[in-house]
Amino acid sequence: MPVETVEGLKGSHESRHGIVIFDSKFGNTERVAKSLAGGLVRSGLEVTCVSTGDVQLVSLWGFDLVAIGAPTQMFTASKPMKDFLLRLEKVDGLKGKVGFAFDTKFGSAFSGSAAKFIEKRLEQLGMSIIRPRQSAIVGKTEGPLEEGEMEAFEKIGYEIGNSIRKGEKTVPSPGARQ
Repeated sequence: MPVETVEGLKGSHESRHGIVIFDSKFGNTERVAKSLAGGLVRSGLEVTCVSTGDVQLVSLWGFDLVAIGAPTQMFTASKPMKDFLLRLEKVDGLKGKVGFAFDTKFGSAFSGSAAKFIEKRLEQLGMSIIRPRQSAIVGKTEGPLEEGEMEAFEKIGYEIGNSIRKGEKTVPSPGARQ
């Protein structure tokens, strides 16, 4: 999958950059990632949205926000995402960056969470978690996403982007779903 780069709104004296990295088996997590990226763009960030296989690890130092998402498989992050997160250990410049974790999963309390695993890894890498992890609910393994999930993630992206543009390291998350 090619890298998608979208420029945010101009007008800020200092440009902020975000990257949304995802693994997606059936396309649901990719759709959520693109919605999140759309909200970040709407807030004024310049955003790159890319799958784990297409990420240029050496470029990660140049982003203010690193958002990472994956499908929940067998109660945790997918194998490709776990492999990607292991590769991040060798990347310089992640400590102190702002991070955000998200996933797609079933609505059951027993379904586990890829985002929980991802968030823990981001913290271990020394990243500041800007907002607690979020999950998009899917109806079945192949989807579809539950109604309203795309809009919810665009709103989350917008809120995170606004916080980053203001120089904040955290954003309030009223009604957060984990």
